[in-house]
Amino acid sequence: MPLPDSPAQALDELNAEVVVCTKCPRLVEWRQRVAREKRASFADWTYWGRPVPGWGDPEARILVVGLAPAAHGGNRTGRVFTGDRSGDWLFASMYRCGLANQPTSTHRDDGLKLTDIYISAVVKCAPPANKPTIDERDNCIPYFVREMDILPNVKVMIALGSFGWDGALRVWELSGHPRPRPKPRFGHLAEVDLGGVVLVGSYHPSQQNTFTGKLTEEMMDAVFHRARELTK
Repeated sequence: MPLPDSPAQALDELNAEVVVCTKCPRLVEWRQRVAREKRASFADWTYWGRPVPGWGDPEARILVVGLAPAAHGGNRTGRVFTGDRSGDWLFASMYRCGLANQPTSTHRDDGLKLTDIYISAVVKCAPPANKPTIDERDNCIPYFVREMDILPNVKVMIALGSFGWDGALRVWELSGHPRPRPKPRFGHLAEVDLGGVVLVGSYHPSQQNTFTGKLTEEMMDAVFHRARELTK
């Protein structure tokens, strides 16, 4: 059993709050509607249909920052980046880089375990068209700030896409740290030392990027290899 006030217990308590959040009416309506109507290929699933908390190793030195759960991925399975093609790409790379025990992520009880890495998202609910509003981001970001406060060993944040990059910088500032000026520009393998934590950019493993070759397996692996170098 985790010790009182351990990172694992604190994360469990935070995530219990996250999954019952109803701060954003548009997101509540959308996630529940998707869960009712479903996709035909997942007609036999009982969708999660709630906010999706972060997950991974509570002692992680690497924190992955995504945009939001996918409507038929995390919103279906209840675990971020689980059950969609972005997750397939992401976890296969983590496996190749020694950060996951298996290359696939299909459901919450599939046996996947992460080592030295934790995954979260700026927005915890699946948004219509995968585009949360600024107000929805700001409603949700305090949960992310609390995650950063709880995770004791984070040395590297990997931002997936420009939304994740901007969210990571905002969380860093809201956590009481000075925000770098001028604002660092996002790019694949862009890197900025925030003062104790290094932010590394990565193109998002969306189908738009992976199908077109904008993001290759080698490029994704390079991000995780660089993150591991920075933790040494």
